[in-house]
Amino acid sequence: MKLRQMAVAFLLNEEQEVLFLQKKQKNTFLAGFLVPIGGHIKDDEINEPQKACFREIEEETGLKKECIDNLTLKYIVLRLKDNHEIRIQYVFVGHASKNSTLIESEEGSLSWIGYNGILLNDNVSATSKEIVKHYDQVGKYNEKVYVGSMKSLKGNPEVTWGLLEDWELPIFT
Repeated sequence: MKLRQMAVAFLLNEEQEVLFLQKKQKNTFLAGFLVPIGGHIKDDEINEPQKACFREIEEETGLKKECIDNLTLKYIVLRLKDNHEIRIQYVFVGHASKNSTLIESEEGSLSWIGYNGILLNDNVSATSKEIVKHYDQVGKYNEKVYVGSMKSLKGNPEVTWGLLEDWELPIFT
């Protein structure tokens, strides 16, 4: 079975809007969809998904590392694609000013979108919607990292969330 790893960023501005990329119709992957900033992790980044995330942010938005505040790993999402590929998505959350100068990439156009605009948009993937929903209800209130497993519940996509914890820590002190 093949393993594919990706790093994406949910960049929030001061109005709690998220920066999304509207993929061009000619793209082979999620054509026309609104997606978070990010992409595949290169071989030399395999042990540093945050490094891959910063690279993708700069490639797709023009924002340099110095323009991003507190880019932190918040989610790891797992899913099986076509029973042949396990996808691991490292999801980082960070902050950038709405007044930041953004560049358009060859992949599509950028826009800031509020939570409701994301959740109600048919051109946003189920994975992104589930991440935004969990972050708004739970994730933004703590520093924890969550692991999500994608599944289908009666034909509807859903994520089962759990905390990423070190269970080997001593229980008794």
